[in-house]
Amino acid sequence: MGRLTTSRRVTRITLEGVNRQRPDAIAVEEPLEIRVAGAPLSVTMRTPGHDVELAAGFLVSEGVLSRGDQFARAIHCGGPGTGGADGNTYNVLDLTLAPGVALPSTDIARSFYTTSSCGVCGTASIDAVEKVSAYDVSTDPLTVSAHDVAALPDRLREQQKTFDKTGGLHGAALFDVATGELLVAREDVGRHNAVDKVVGWALLNDRLPLRGTVLQVSGRVSFELVQKAVMAGIPMLSAVSAPSSLAIELAERAGLTLAAFVRGSSMNLYTRADRIVAPTTTPAEHETASVR
Repeated sequence: MGRLTTSRRVTRITLEGVNRQRPDAIAVEEPLEIRVAGAPLSVTMRTPGHDVELAAGFLVSEGVLSRGDQFARAIHCGGPGTGGADGNTYNVLDLTLAPGVALPSTDIARSFYTTSSCGVCGTASIDAVEKVSAYDVSTDPLTVSAHDVAALPDRLREQQKTFDKTGGLHGAALFDVATGELLVAREDVGRHNAVDKVVGWALLNDRLPLRGTVLQVSGRVSFELVQKAVMAGIPMLSAVSAPSSLAIELAERAGLTLAAFVRGSSMNLYTRADRIVAPTTTPAEHETASVR
């Protein structure tokens, strides 16, 4: 359990004709079946480790949980369908919710498979997210300096120890704006899983809603990452790469600040730019071409 990397011999070639075999560190990807009260709910491909946080964050994203006291306990089970006869694979996690918390629907429409690149792709519409979120991020009075935002990718990168070995993991980190503290950072082969682990950490430590925080991610921003931030009450999402059109649309309607292409000394603000304190009062120039 918690095995993050494995080793495999590879043949490395260069165009200069220097070829050799060597061991290479590989990021581990294994399935995790999430069960609630014994009933299978979802399967996700993930990097083992922080599985309870991952499952808890997933349930926050799905609108099942919104407070720490709604979560009771979790236990790793044996191999699927074996009754434990094949030993504990640590790839099946059964969650128990607190008494009185409604169990997620077992309808076939909610039994979905999640790949490490997709996330919660079965969400029907933006309206569905807005209706089930327990928190209103639009009212969060967060303000943060552009200088501080520009520093977040490097601060996240410093925490990506497994990425240093493999180059194959996404990262997500949560920052408290008032104190500047990095609250938690997680890695995973799936960027949505890394975010779920961060949100799950917050749930298990009874810190929802995550008002006054910024979520920094290492890749692009898709709809499901904005969804997860909104469901956890995070008012700002920052990324080093591009957002999708649907991610921007959801962020705009939810009142979440979305910053992307946060690289070096520049960034693009797509929604709620009023929360970012810029180093100059020079009005933004209108350009016809997109800026990266």
